[in-house]
Amino acid sequence: LAFGSANTFLPSRHGRYGRGMGVEIRADGLVMTYGETRAVDGVSFTVESGEFFGLLGPNGAGKTTTLEMIEGLRKPQAGSVTVDGFEPWKREPELQRRMGVQLQSSSFFERLTAREQLDTFGALYGVSGRTDMLLEQVGLESKDKTRTEDLSGGQKQRLSIACALVHEPDVVFLDEPTASLDPQARRNLWDVLRRLNDSGRTVVLTTHHMDEAEALCDRVAIMDSGKILELDTPAALVRNLDAPVRISVAPGTLSSDDARALSGNDDVRDGESELTITTREPARILSELASRNALDGLSVKGASLEDVFLHLTGREYRA
Repeated sequence: LAFGSANTFLPSRHGRYGRGMGVEIRADGLVMTYGETRAVDGVSFTVESGEFFGLLGPNGAGKTTTLEMIEGLRKPQAGSVTVDGFEPWKREPELQRRMGVQLQSSSFFERLTAREQLDTFGALYGVSGRTDMLLEQVGLESKDKTRTEDLSGGQKQRLSIACALVHEPDVVFLDEPTASLDPQARRNLWDVLRRLNDSGRTVVLTTHHMDEAEALCDRVAIMDSGKILELDTPAALVRNLDAPVRISVAPGTLSSDDARALSGNDDVRDGESELTITTREPARILSELASRNALDGLSVKGASLEDVFLHLTGREYRA
């Protein structure tokens, strides 16, 4: 499987993120409760025009509910949200024409093929001539005559994304866009989303995949229990964690005792496949390993966004 690679989106324009034709989003003190459960509890943030913004969090964190209020599918019980100055829940036609939405669970018109589905969405928006390009971009050219009910879960997910892009929106909301995709299809979709954002669109997504957020997002907000715990660039969040570095070498390259004698080591784990040294002074450890000619199978791993996520939420995320 390979998605189309032609860059058919509009050229980039300048802005803080090197882009600028998207829209700005402002959320201020958003609240939504279900019974006694406060699903969203005073959430505030701003997404700049042309930004690729991610909402991260475990199941039940409030990501989807927050996104639905920004999309206009739910009216906030308290607080306010604007998309390019409009209140989205008022369903202003001018704003709706500029928004593309891919829901976590999508329904299609019954008994239509993938091609007919896209043609129908295009007709509803008053646009035509984009079906072939969109089918290519999401890797569904060979499924164009297949009815939507006969598509696999991953294929339906990709068709849903294509439907969200059919009218060339200025802002795109994606709720778990790669949840049902295999690793290759997932990476190919990343390329589509990067080109979409590089063309100037504002993109907001929720995801459980930390590598996805780290690769795509300009900034991310990590949520749990309805609140935003941290908001910054992925690199800044990782840097502020101040986590140790893990340096590994092939087994037999260095004895456990010699590793523990190295200056600056915090911990040594001698496993069957590798010996790992945990340290906050990687330069010193690497220098000493080099002086001992003990660099076979060298691997250096710093902290990742997943480490930040687990540190903040205190539990593993669930797909």
